[in-house]
This record gives sequence, structure tokens and C-alpha cells, in this order.
Amino acid sequence: MAGVEGERWVGLATDFSEGSRAALRWAAANLLRAGDHLLLLHVIKEPDYEQSEAILWESTGSPLIPLSEFSDPIIAKKYGAKPDIETLDLLNTTATQKEIMVVVKVLWGDPREKLCQVIHDTPLSCLVIGSRGLGKLKRVLLGSVSDYVVNNATCPVTVVKSSSTEG
Repeated sequence: MAGVEGERWVGLATDFSEGSRAALRWAAANLLRAGDHLLLLHVIKEPDYEQSEAILWESTGSPLIPLSEFSDPIIAKKYGAKPDIETLDLLNTTATQKEIMVVVKVLWGDPREKLCQVIHDTPLSCLVIGSRGLGKLKRVLLGSVSDYVVNNATCPVTVVKSSSTEG
């Protein structure tokens, strides 16, 4: 998959929040170029084994899902994902305007570990991740996914802070 001569795979971690949409907008404006592959990574902390495919793919994550399929609510639900319309619209618009291919991989478990695992297993050119903008105390108590990924990823990571004040 990644690593083929001339192919560039860009990862984008998303939880379908405003911070993730800000990261997507930043990647579209500053990073993505025609011919790139955008690998949208969505980690679900607590899988619903009765309502999704989690039990089949828990250790490796889902197979790569084309954006056109993932945009179908029935397919997204099959993997336990709940993408919002705004993010799907942004992805479809970016794919068309930038002439890129977008695929989605759903993972289950600790977002910090799963994101680093997929980066290791799928050599990405880089990863873009949003920041929820936790204060210092919350970051210490809850742990920051972006901090962990920056310090443990095997590829360059860009953290994009949302302009809104979430947290």
C-alpha cells in the first residue's frame, strides 16, 4: 500500500469533532496535493460488539473503506462509526478539488496506541491530528492523544489546534 514509488500517503486522525475538522481543513489547504492518498483514521474507544464489525477486526482495524462507501450511513454503522455530515462533505469536497483518494480505517481501542500501531504498520508520509485544546491540568490527568502520538509515532506528526475553545 504505502511506500510505492511516487505514492504519498497522508494520515488524518479524526474523532469527527471540530478539532478534527480543523485538522482536515489545514491538511487540505497546506499539505494535500493531486495524487495523494488520504488515510482517515478513526479510533473507537469502546466497541459495541453487537452492533459493529469490531469483533472481526479489533486487532488489525477495519479493511480500507473507500470514502464513497463510508459515506453510506449503513456502512459506517456496520463499523460502529458515526461520521457527521460536515466532515463527510469536507472530505468529499477535498477529494474532488485536490484530486486525491480518500480511504477510511476504523480501529478499536486506546487511540494513542492504535494510531501509533497503524502508523508503524502502514508507513505514512505524515500524520495530521487535531488537538482538543485541553488545559495543562486536564492534559496531565487525561493524557493527550496528540502529545502521545507526537512522541511515539514513526512519521512526522502535525498537531492542528482548533480555533474554537473546546475542552
